[in-house]
Amino acid sequence: MDDAAPGADFDAAMCLLMRWKLISLGALLAGLLALAISYVIPQTFTARTSFLPPQQQGAAASALNSLGALANLAGGGGIRTPADQFVALLQSANVQDRIIDKYKLIEVYDVKYRTDARRDLAENARVSLTKRDGIITVEIDDHSPQRAADMANAYVDELQRLTATLAITEAQQRRVFFERQLAQTRDRLTAAQVSLQTSGFNAGALKSEPKAAAEAFARLRAELTAAEVRLQGLRGSLVDTAPEVAQQLAIVGALRSQVARAEGEADTGAGADYISKFREFKYQETLFEMFARQYELARVDEAREGALIQVIDVAQPPERKSGPRRARVALLTTFGTGLLLAALVLLRRRWQTLPPEQSERLRRAISAQ
Repeated sequence: MDDAAPGADFDAAMCLLMRWKLISLGALLAGLLALAISYVIPQTFTARTSFLPPQQQGAAASALNSLGALANLAGGGGIRTPADQFVALLQSANVQDRIIDKYKLIEVYDVKYRTDARRDLAENARVSLTKRDGIITVEIDDHSPQRAADMANAYVDELQRLTATLAITEAQQRRVFFERQLAQTRDRLTAAQVSLQTSGFNAGALKSEPKAAAEAFARLRAELTAAEVRLQGLRGSLVDTAPEVAQQLAIVGALRSQVARAEGEADTGAGADYISKFREFKYQETLFEMFARQYELARVDEAREGALIQVIDVAQPPERKSGPRRARVALLTTFGTGLLLAALVLLRRRWQTLPPEQSERLRRAISAQ
């Protein structure tokens, strides 16, 4: 066995040596043909832009302290970087369609349907995020260097357009939440004011419901609302048997008892109707002031956060092509063809040295297939 192996290797080497002209010339011709074909393929240029997405402000959450439990409903519970969301937005159909329409990519890519243009654009556009420094990079491949640069910069423009309309960062989410709550509370405050005015003036009601007591009652109801919101948030992530939920249930129960007791103390007598409406008005007024204050804080945070996309490198028309790499294509084709021809020569040699019965059996197997 040990003597047969060197002999087989020697025969293989001699067989390749005898056919070196075929192998080398065949590989060379294939490489030249691949090089010639590479000149027919249109050149590709790659434009690149990079930018820094808006960064979350660590102090933003502290602005909610004065609101207490309502801050959880406003989205202030978990501050995280929105960089992954920005990458997803850049790859969204919304951005792709605007790029396709702006640069008429259906005609450029010579396709019939928009879905095909999206697919080709997705293949030619690469969006990546560097986790360590949070920099987002957009690379565009195109046959035109100017169009490649314009499309790369257009991706940043489209992202800025989306961030102006969507609430992505924590400050934006709080601003949208408080803006919605402020509008709803304004309507309820107006209705409470109208209801109070239609209830009439009663000196006995004023005596039994002084302004200070009404304001204290309004604050108590606001605290109850905040506690109930907090309880809903906890139940969304924890089971009812969790200690945090049980503690919050106790707080809500205590506040409800205080509110009920305060209502029962003055909801009797001639001025009961006026007192009830006055309390409702003060309650809505207190909520409106709370939401207005937090809305302004959220707007300040959003302005400081800026949703500002800071462009680091503006895409410029590339001076050198990125493909096809003709030398690499020619070398790889030459090397691959040489290996293929050498393998074919060895297989032919092996076929010729098979015993007649094995050769016939193999021929029948091949013909049967």
